Parts: sequence; C-alpha cells; structure tokens
Amino acid sequence: MSTSSFDQAAQQFDSLFFGPARAYAALSLDYTEKLVAAQFDAVKAYSDLSLTQARAILDVKDADGLRSYVEGQQKVAKDLSERFKGDAEKVVAMNQEFLQEGQKLVEESVKSASKATATATSAKAATK
Repeated sequence: MSTSSFDQAAQQFDSLFFGPARAYAALSLDYTEKLVAAQFDAVKAYSDLSLTQARAILDVKDADGLRSYVEGQQKVAKDLSERFKGDAEKVVAMNQEFLQEGQKLVEESVKSASKATATATSAKAATK
C-alpha cells in the first residue's frame, strides 16, 4: 500500500468516523455546559428566595407583621411557580436544540458516508 493510498484511507476514516464523533462530543459538551449553567442559575435563585423568606419570617414581631408575611407568601408562590415554568421551558428548549443539532450531524455523516462510498466505488470501477 503506497503512502498516498494510506493517507487517503486515513483521511476517509477520519471523515467517516473520527470527524462525526468529535462533532457529536463537542455538541454534547456544549449541551452539558448549558444545562449545568441553567441548573446553577436555578439553584442560586431558589436558594436566594429561601434565604429571603427565612429572613422575612425572622422579622415577624407581631400580628401585623405575620399578616404581612402571609400575604407576601402569595406573591412568593406566584413568582416561584413562574420561575419553575421558565426553568422547565428553558430545559425543554435546550433539549430540542440538542436533538435538532444531533439530527443534523447524523444527516451530514450519512451524506458524507454516501459520498465516500460513491467515490470509492467509482474509483474501483475506473481501475478495472
């Protein structure tokens, strides 16, 4: 096997296997990074809210303070449910984006493999 044949085979192997594997690994790493960042953001927001509520209950000194605190809990519950909804929508959007990008990578790999197969087939036919 000549050097040019070996180089061509190595290049085809890279384009058919290693290239798509690297692209998928990069996509997975980007997705994981975004997901972890979203989780850290959510945990920070929920922790801040919890600490704020704990401090608010410590500030209750009388019946009026308790009434004010309880009334404020409705707003906190509403804000929290909106935050949950927003976080869930964010994760769903990230999942959909990941799936779409993964699908594109698969389609590109199939096209590349089909092209390489056609090229190899035509090259073999030309040498006969």
